[in-house]
Amino acid sequence: MKSRSPAPAEPRSRDADRSQLAILASARDEFSQRGLAGARMDSIAERAGLNKRLIYYYFGSKDDLFLAVLEGTYADIRQAEQRLHLEDVEPVEAVRRLVSFTWHYYLEHPEFITLLNSENLHRAVHLKRSERIQEMNSPLIKLLDDVLERGRRSNLFRDGIDPVQLYISIASLCYFYLSNNDTLSTIFGRNLRTPKAMAQRLSHMTDLVLGYVLR
Repeated sequence: MKSRSPAPAEPRSRDADRSQLAILASARDEFSQRGLAGARMDSIAERAGLNKRLIYYYFGSKDDLFLAVLEGTYADIRQAEQRLHLEDVEPVEAVRRLVSFTWHYYLEHPEFITLLNSENLHRAVHLKRSERIQEMNSPLIKLLDDVLERGRRSNLFRDGIDPVQLYISIASLCYFYLSNNDTLSTIFGRNLRTPKAMAQRLSHMTDLVLGYVLR
């Protein structure tokens, strides 16, 4: 059996962990700015301040590295959502909080939108290989389902709401406005990125979602 080529001298454990985190952070920036096709491994190594061979040693290939970045991106937002503690607040406030969180998370992490745009151009070929992605997203859907059930039992929410469809709607309302903000502002002749426009958008989205779930 052919042995794997050794990596450049690299202390194990803590230093190796730091190197991998540096590679992932640099790759996230490179992929979000240039897309998968335009990203260069040399640039990622330069950003990370590491030998390029270490990237191949830890992640195998550019496509595998892109998948690792995507998985990390989803893990970050799912962990942030858990910190909302939606299970501890009343149902209407939980939905309101989820809409607001999603909106502000996309605003504060524009790389999330650009990375997803890039993966959609590739028809999710990388995510389809992931062994983690569905398991990673399931807790959110279970949590939202519990919120909806609590709202239904309290006679606040209507019956028959699919948590997956609801979450897609929340994400879409935030995602489309931000990912298409330049073109929307141009065709409608309005600056849709002003503080006033952004506040109006959040209020509009919240009203739309609550108008759907409430009896």
